[in-house]
Formats: sequence, structure tokens, C-alpha cells
Amino acid sequence: MAENNLLDKINSPADVKKLSDEQLKQLAAEIRQLLIEVISHTGGHLAPNLGVVELTLALHKVFNTPQDKLVFDVGHQAYIHKIITGRREQFPTLRQYGGLSGFPKRSESKHDAFGTGHSSTSISAALGMAVARDLQGEDYNVVAIIGDGSMTGGMAFEALNNAGTLHKKMVVVLNDNEMSISKNVGAMSDYLYHLRTGETYNKIKNDIEGWLKNMDFGTDVLKAIRRLKGSVKYLMVPTSIFEELGFTYLGPVDGHDIHGLIEVLQAAKKIDGPVMVHVLTKKGKGYKPAEESPNKFHGTGPFEIATGKKITNPAAPISYTEVFGKTITELADSDKKIVGLTAAMPDGTGLNIFAQAHPDRFFDVGIAEQHAVTAAAGMAAAGMKPVTAIYSTFMQRAYDSILHDICMQKLHVTMCLDRAGLVGDDGYTHHGVFDYAYLRSIPNMTIMAPKDENELRHMLKTALSFNGPISVRYPRGSGVGVDITEPMQELPIGKAEVLREGKELCFWAIGSMVQSAVQAADKLKEHGIDAGVVNMRFVKPLDKDLLIEHAKRYGKIVTLEEGVLAGGVGSEVLEILDDAGLLQQCAVLRLGIPDEFVTHGDKKLLFRDLGLDTDAIVQKAVEFVKGE
Repeated sequence: MAENNLLDKINSPADVKKLSDEQLKQLAAEIRQLLIEVISHTGGHLAPNLGVVELTLALHKVFNTPQDKLVFDVGHQAYIHKIITGRREQFPTLRQYGGLSGFPKRSESKHDAFGTGHSSTSISAALGMAVARDLQGEDYNVVAIIGDGSMTGGMAFEALNNAGTLHKKMVVVLNDNEMSISKNVGAMSDYLYHLRTGETYNKIKNDIEGWLKNMDFGTDVLKAIRRLKGSVKYLMVPTSIFEELGFTYLGPVDGHDIHGLIEVLQAAKKIDGPVMVHVLTKKGKGYKPAEESPNKFHGTGPFEIATGKKITNPAAPISYTEVFGKTITELADSDKKIVGLTAAMPDGTGLNIFAQAHPDRFFDVGIAEQHAVTAAAGMAAAGMKPVTAIYSTFMQRAYDSILHDICMQKLHVTMCLDRAGLVGDDGYTHHGVFDYAYLRSIPNMTIMAPKDENELRHMLKTALSFNGPISVRYPRGSGVGVDITEPMQELPIGKAEVLREGKELCFWAIGSMVQSAVQAADKLKEHGIDAGVVNMRFVKPLDKDLLIEHAKRYGKIVTLEEGVLAGGVGSEVLEILDDAGLLQQCAVLRLGIPDEFVTHGDKKLLFRDLGLDTDAIVQKAVEFVKGE
């Protein structure tokens, strides 16, 4: 990037500190250009990062990492931080196999103070660091950078409550762009709107702060003036909720005004106690398509820079997400008891289709998975048929609610887990590989996973006709490409589907791995091995009768799952066969995700490394049959 004269010279935050305000504005423009160019090829979180360019530069101008700690909530907006902390030349490898992670990662850089990927955690982590700092007699600043979307998460308020009580020196930067992934919802969003638009309060406050900037008084006088500022405010508007929680509130501040940001951050740095800096930014700023459709460019695949048009394969089959959205809407057309809930992900889960058709029965609760699940339990207890659509990795946060509020009471809640299995470029914070294991241990739970997009339709109908806790998990991206026009039908609970008979061994596969099992069985013929294939359909209850029959007939079972082996489906097969006393006459080979966090990268490469691609499955099956 020859035209980026300043950016080419930025190799550390120290280089940023040398720049004037005007040079920082130029650097911001160059960074935006780099973001657009790279993400148009790699995909990634474009709109969130375009919105925090000036804010990130101001943070690094005022604070000194890695001594000072910057904790980015979620971390999808930390690309600029990566660029100016020594990773500029690596930035084109963003989210690529072997390249930079799309989120902060402690093992990647000493400037990444805390690894993130899920929302609403930053204030808790920052407070923990501030406590550790003081207990160890150290001296550094701790800053949490959290979006207004993440402030809808209950954990953020738990941390605010604790921070106000402990009164540790720390700064919380509230990046307010009125968005998370989709438009923010709820009372907090409304409250922040009133803070943004409280003209009388802000004029008085800005006048007083302007007066403060021109005074050179000691700490006692500054405290007195702060009390004066508070008394004036109380005459004009209700108190800020953040101040009631024990924070000094500064803002709102223009998040694209470099000079103003630096001044307010320097002021916040001097305050001995928790400070809330309210910054207003525009998601997608500097790139018109992202400004106009920030939700579409929140997390994007490759796109054409000139038009913003996504680069897609027009021949690709319909996605599982879209099949879910259309099917649940169709079912709700004829059943008024069906309601849809999601946690700030209507577009990502496909529930936006449902919301358009049945707006009165659609509920976006914000980034609050635990609340979504328990609210669904309440709806079920009152006679409705709630469907919660939440990514597998995010549903982990609602585990207690599933166990305590739904399953203990045997309530009819349908839990739809999108992005189940490996998700590719977003990496280990987003891989949905734990749900088989964390759900199957819960009594009263029924668990399904479809082999293709058509079976997903049947499973959704089955789930809505069921009377009890039930989950359906399905992968990210396109389906297999099967016909989805046949009428939906209910599937018999706990019954597997035999796709082909064999002689030497039988694959017992679930969900996305069924296609791999079929392909492997085809290739095994070249090795003289006749393999059977079973589509398990149900993880719980598993088809015990068929499994026992196959254990006796084949003597060799291979389980395939796109989930962790520890406590997963293969473990369940072992447990059933052990209870039946069959493990001495039937060998079991379990194939799935080993006991490790899987890195980011193209799914084909990840499957290759994990020994889960077709060639690896065939090789292991051959060795299994031949006893090698």
C-alpha cells in the first residue's frame, strides 16, 4: 500500500504516540482503506472495526500497552488494535489457516491482555485485573471497551455492580453505535438514546468541562468542581444509572473526533475510581455499503469493494439457517402457539423470516442467552410453544437455565442450535462442538441432528409436535442440496435410519458426518470392505435396539460426530454397549473432535488436521478392520 505513507511506518503503539492529531486523522483514513481491502478478500467483521478506528488510535495514544491493559469485549472490533501492535504485515492472513485470529488472543501478542470471543465479559475481566494489580502493589491502567449491544448482557451489569462497590481505578469505554449485530433492543438501548439526546444536560456538562480544562487546580479543587457539576445536573435531569452504580460518567463524546477522544481519555485516566466514558460511533463509518447496511457487514464473507456485493456461489444449495427460518415460519402459520426467541441474532439465525411474518410472536431479548432460555421456559409453562434459535457456542452460556428451568420441569421448549460443529474462520471461541456432550447428560432432554436440510424440516415438525425439552442442532452454511419440497412428517423419536447394509463394519454417524460416512463407505469398496451406514438422527434417546443388533452382527462399529469425543456420541455408544455386556465382542472406533480447542481456518483444512476428512476416515477404517 504505497499510498499509506503513515501506516507503513506504524510498527508499535509507540509510533502512534508520535503523531499529531492531523496525522492521526490521516492514519485513520489509511487504516480504513486497509480494513476494506483485506476483509474484502478474507471476510471478517468489517462494520464494527470501521466504527472504532479513531477510538482505538486514541486509546493507544493515551494508554501504554502492554503495561496498560486493553480488554476488548467480544473482540471482533480489535482489528485496528492488531494492526498497530506489530501485526500490520500479518493482517492479510486474518482468519486464515495459520494466520491471525479474528479475535484477541493472549498467545498471539503481549498486547492482547485478555482473550475474548463472547460478549459482555470485558468489565468482569478488567475489574479482575484491577483487583490483581492493587493486591500485588503494581501500577497500570485497565480499560474495558464494550459495545452498547454487549451492555444488554446480564454479566456486564453484574460486573458494573461489583466495580462500583470495589471502587477500583479502571475505565470502561462504552462504544455506543446503537447496534450489536442487528439493531439493539430493550430498555438499555432506549436509556442510552436518551443520554445521547439529552441536550440540556450535555450543554451544561460540556460548559463546565470546558471551564475545567482551562483551570490548573489541585485535586481537592477538582473534586469540589465535580460535586458542583453533579449538583447542576441533578437540577436538570435524572441521574445517570452509571453514576448511581458508582462510576464517574463522562460523555457522550464524538467517537470520530480524535482530539476530543484523547482529551476525555486523558481526563478519565486521572480519576481515582471507576469511570464510564460514553463514546458515540457510527458502525461501518467510511465505507458507504457498510454504513447503509451495518448488519450485513458485521461479519461478512468476501465482497466486491466497489459495490459491497457479497462474493457467493450462486449454485450453492440453500443454507440450513434459511431452511430453519422458512420452516419454522410455515409451521407457525398454522399454529398460533409457536413463538420465536433469539439473543440479538434474528438475521444470523434466520428468525428474521419468522419476525416478518409473525412480528407479535417474535422476541429478540438482546445478548442475553440465559434470559432467552428461561423466558422460553416461562412461555412454555403458560401454554405456548417457544422456539429458541441460538448459536451452539452461545447456548453454552445458558446451560444452567436449560438444566434447571426447562429440563427439570419437562417443559416443551424447542432449542435450535445453529452453527453447530466447526465454523471455520472464527475459530475456537465460535466452534459449536460441545453441545452433544453438554446436553446429553441432562435428564429429560431429547437431541436430534439432521443429515441434510430436508431432514431438518422433518425434525422441526417433530420437535413442535413433541411434548418436552428437545433440541435440533445443524451446521453453518449450505445444505447438501437435496429436494426440500416434500411434505413435512414427524419422525419416530429415538429411531435411527439405516442408509445401507454392510458386512465388515458399520458407520454410526450423526448430523453433518452422515454424508462423510456415506462417502467413506463408497471408498472402502476399493479396499474390499463392505461398510454399513446408519444415520443416527437421535443422540438422545439413541436407538439402543438397533445398536445392539449391529454390535452383534458387525462386531465393529465406527462412530462419527462433529463434536467433542469427551462425553459425546461415541461415548454414549460405548456406555450402551458396556451396559449390554457387548464390548468384548464388538470393537468401537470413535472419530470426532479430540480434547483440544481447535484453531481457525478453512473447514477442509481443519477436518484434515483432525483426521475427520473422508480420506482419513477411510484409512482409519481400513486399519480398524485389518487390526493394524
